Amino acid sequence: MKLNTGASTMPSHQTTVLPGKMRSLFILLLCEIGAMAVWFSSVSVVATIKRTQTIPALDQALLTSSVQFGFVAGTVISALLSLADRYDPRRLFMVSALVAAAATGLLALLPPVGPAVFLLRFITGMCMAGVYPVGMRLAVTWAQRDMGLLIGLLVAGLTFGSASPHLLAALGGIDWRAIYAAAAACAALSGICILFCGLGPNMARSSRIDFNYMAQAWRNPAIRLANLGYLGHMWELYAMWAWLAAFLAASFAAAGMARADHFASLWTFAAIAIGAVGAGGGGWLADRFGRTTLTIAAMATSACCAVLIAFLFGLTPWLVVPVALAWGISVIADSAQFSASVAELGEASMTGTLLTVQTCAGFLLTLASIHLVPEVVAWAGWRAGFCMLAIGPALGCIAMYRLRLRPEAIRLASGKR
Repeated sequence: MKLNTGASTMPSHQTTVLPGKMRSLFILLLCEIGAMAVWFSSVSVVATIKRTQTIPALDQALLTSSVQFGFVAGTVISALLSLADRYDPRRLFMVSALVAAAATGLLALLPPVGPAVFLLRFITGMCMAGVYPVGMRLAVTWAQRDMGLLIGLLVAGLTFGSASPHLLAALGGIDWRAIYAAAAACAALSGICILFCGLGPNMARSSRIDFNYMAQAWRNPAIRLANLGYLGHMWELYAMWAWLAAFLAASFAAAGMARADHFASLWTFAAIAIGAVGAGGGGWLADRFGRTTLTIAAMATSACCAVLIAFLFGLTPWLVVPVALAWGISVIADSAQFSASVAELGEASMTGTLLTVQTCAGFLLTLASIHLVPEVVAWAGWRAGFCMLAIGPALGCIAMYRLRLRPEAIRLASGKR
C-alpha cells in the first residue's frame, strides 16, 4: 500500500505560502467554531434552566449524551459510506451545519426537555459528524509541513467553544431559548460561509465506497497505535471537561470558600479555555519536534495533573487552581496530533474516513468515562474519581512510544517522529 504524508510530498525547501491558504483557513476556523456552537449549547441551557426550575438528573444527562450518541452514529455512517472522501467536504459540511441549525432552532419552540428534544439533540450530534472531522479533512488539504499546527488551530477553536458555556453559567441572566436561537444562527451562517473556503492542493478524492478504508484504522499497525494513543487521550479529556466544575465547586466548598459554585464556573471556564493555547502551541511544537514526542510529553503531564489535583481536593484554591490551569493546557495539547498522525500515515484518498473512524471511537469511549466518574466518586470520593482518569493517558503514552519505534514513524512531522 502506498502511504501518503500530505505535506511530506512537498520539497524540503518549500516555504512559500499557497495562494488562498490563509484566507481559506481563517474561514474554516470561524465556520468550525460557529457550527460547533450547537453542540455546546445544551451545557449552557442546563445551567440557565436550573436557575428557575428543576430538571431530573437523567434529563440533564440526556441533553448532553444524546448529542454524543448522535455523533457516534453519524461517524459510523459517514465512515461506512466514505462520505468525507467521496464528496466535496465543503458541501458535506454545509448540509450538516444547516440541518443541525434547523434541529437546534426547533428546540427554542419546545419545552426544555422531553423525547422530541432528545431526538433533535441526537440529530444534531449526527450532523456534527459532517462538521468536526470534515473540518479537519479540509485543513489537511492545505498542509505544508505544518499539519499539526493547522489541525491544532481547529481544536483550539473547539476548546474555546467547550469553555464558553461555563462563562455563561457564571454570568447568568440569559434565556435558554435565546441560547438555542443564537447557536442555530451561528451554525446556519457557518454552513453558508464554508462554501467560500478553498480546497488545498493535497485534496485527493475516492470514487467509490471501500469498506477496507474503515478497516485500515485497526489493521494497519502504525495507524492502530496512533488511534490507541487517541483513545487514551479521550478517556481523560471529556471526563475532565465534564466534571471539573463539579470537582472545583466541591473542593472550594470543602475549603470554606463563599460562592463556591460561582467561582468554580469561572475557573472551569479559564481552565478549559486556556487549552486553546495548548492546542495551538502543541501543534506548533509537534511540527518541529515530532508527533510522538509531543503526545507522550502532553499525556504524561496531564496524567500527573489528574493525580495531583485529586490529592489537592479540599485544600486552598490557590493550590488547586494552578494545577487545574496546567491540566487544561496539557490535556488538549496533544489532541490534534493523533489526527495529524493518521493523516500522515494513511493514503490521501482515505484521510477523511480515517479521521472519522478515529473520532467515532474516541467519542464512544468518552461516554464510558464521563458516566463512570460520578459512580467512582460516589463509591470512593473525588480523589479516586480523578486518579482513574490518569489511566487513559498513561496507556496512551505506551501506544505512542511503540509507534515511535516503528519504521513508519519516519512519516510523522516530516521525519521528526
